[in-house]
Amino acid sequence: MKTLQELTRKNIWNLKPYSSARDEYQGVEASVFLDANENPYNKPHNRYPDPLQREVKMALAKIKKVHEENIFLGNGSDEAIDLVYRAFCEPAIDNVVAIDPTYGMYQVCADINNVEYRKIKLNSEFQFNASELMDATDEHTKLIFLCSPNNPTGNNLHKSEIEKLLNQFDGLVVLDEAYSDFSKEPSFVTKLDNYSNLIILQTFSKAWGCAAIRLGMAFASPEIISIFSKIKYPYNVNLLTQKQALEMLHRYYEVERWVKILIEERTSLMEDFNALNCCVHIYPTDANFFLARVTNAKKVYDYLVKEGIIVRNRSNVTLCKDCLRITVGTTLENTRLIEALQQYDKL
Repeated sequence: MKTLQELTRKNIWNLKPYSSARDEYQGVEASVFLDANENPYNKPHNRYPDPLQREVKMALAKIKKVHEENIFLGNGSDEAIDLVYRAFCEPAIDNVVAIDPTYGMYQVCADINNVEYRKIKLNSEFQFNASELMDATDEHTKLIFLCSPNNPTGNNLHKSEIEKLLNQFDGLVVLDEAYSDFSKEPSFVTKLDNYSNLIILQTFSKAWGCAAIRLGMAFASPEIISIFSKIKYPYNVNLLTQKQALEMLHRYYEVERWVKILIEERTSLMEDFNALNCCVHIYPTDANFFLARVTNAKKVYDYLVKEGIIVRNRSNVTLCKDCLRITVGTTLENTRLIEALQQYDKL
């Protein structure tokens, strides 16, 4: 692997970060705050939040079994995705390699940052070959993006191929585990100490039921995390989000219960969907959704919209012609979907 200094953009490596008032004050008990030009009224919302989210990281570290220094928190996972481009990719010079199909924000962020985005198509089983991705790299490839379980396909990528990339690639591997809570495969978070070139993305939006608070997690070496912290906006995670995250971390038992229920619902829903006349094929999934090929995705999608049921038509995505992505809902929501499609079959 190249050194972190070699991978980091020179201006970022040499950057002196903005130092906020709350960065400079810590570790001393105080009751009078006259340092940040805040309004003294309307407590607690008048005060800037902790810019490093220390209390949240402390609680999260216990659950994820990592050190606080290995955690970055951002405004959704999208902030961390954007930061890896800004930190490591020189615009119009460097490039990244990614599997296809996968989460669309990797390419959007590449386009925003003027970084070449090289797509390597998955095989018919939605798996990748490490050698093919390596063949697409050159001396200007800084990042490889993987998503496992993948979106929109739902399946776990082969662990052995991921490890080959981590061992062979001299840049950084970004592994998005947004849906890993629903998978039987263990998270790569447990392997952080083994791979200094690994960046793992997770989120509070899925298993934690907190999409509205926009809180994403990145796990990496303390050196990589320090670079993220250097270039992020000073108060990137607001106080309300930090409070809600802490509440959910203290209710982790409830999150585990939700995950168990959703996995059971997933099995039942897939069985019922597979029995529909409009269903051609259901692909294996390790997420809280599944990808299904239907007889006519646009026609089925439009019908469901008229019935007030919204799924995702993924027909315009590589390898996903006439495919719908179905999120697992409550028993009532899943039943409504199946009953509506049973009526569709009769048309």
